[in-house]
Amino acid sequence: MLVLIGSLVVLSCVMGGYLLSHGQLLALWQPNELMIIGGGAVGAFLSANSSKIVKGALSNIAALFKGPKYRKQDYVDLLALLYDIFGFIRKQGLMSLEAHIEDPQASSIFNAYPRLLKEHELIEFITDCLRLMVGGNMNPHELEQLLEVELESHQHEAEAPALAVVKTADALPGFGIVAAVLGIVTTMSQLGGDTSQIGEHIAGALVGTFLGILLCYGFVGPLGAAMENRVHEDGKAFECVKVALLASLRGYNPKVSVEFARKTLSPHTRPNFQDFEEHLKGARAGASA
Repeated sequence: MLVLIGSLVVLSCVMGGYLLSHGQLLALWQPNELMIIGGGAVGAFLSANSSKIVKGALSNIAALFKGPKYRKQDYVDLLALLYDIFGFIRKQGLMSLEAHIEDPQASSIFNAYPRLLKEHELIEFITDCLRLMVGGNMNPHELEQLLEVELESHQHEAEAPALAVVKTADALPGFGIVAAVLGIVTTMSQLGGDTSQIGEHIAGALVGTFLGILLCYGFVGPLGAAMENRVHEDGKAFECVKVALLASLRGYNPKVSVEFARKTLSPHTRPNFQDFEEHLKGARAGASA
């Protein structure tokens, strides 16, 4: 929603300042310039990226208007899920977890958190890590290195659509110059004719440069930055899982392992300790009933 508000502020202030300086809005309406700049940028975007990145960019742009992917309650559920897994390991042993990680959809542990179960990438990351712990006999240092590589690969793939949009934004001033140069070419062909038309063509050429810069720094560039920030914020859930699993593997009890993981979350989305305690008390009360 802030993306939309920010875009409206940019448009209102730029157009408002132009009108206050006695500018004419109709002089900025240059559909040919828009076609050159917008069409050129879209074509370059399609040429430079795979279909997966193009679809990912469209999906990520739509997601910006839906708010954050993980909210505070989702992190409470994630911490509680990790706590339940570690508690199960302490009571039943690590090998007993194999049936749960092979089919999370049928697992009583994972099914207690239906919202998280829909996040297939996150659940797959959790189960893959647990599978390594069950069958790999790895020490914490070895697992940490492997998880770092896994997270880096995941982050790189998730950032690709945002970076593609940022690169397209960087190209917009160049397409604005292309539109301006073509406008000058048209102007030169009108020399010796009606001077009023020559003035219109020059104005149109200047508008091309203006639109390229405005679209870059006022709309498309901030859009790509917002997509990139969202990717970093969503990645906190994976970092949280990594820290919790490593703490558990090092021998910390479930509550301490989960507390380590809680500290990795951003302050504005991090559930406080009381939120988590109340969630656990509610879960115990429900189980005893």
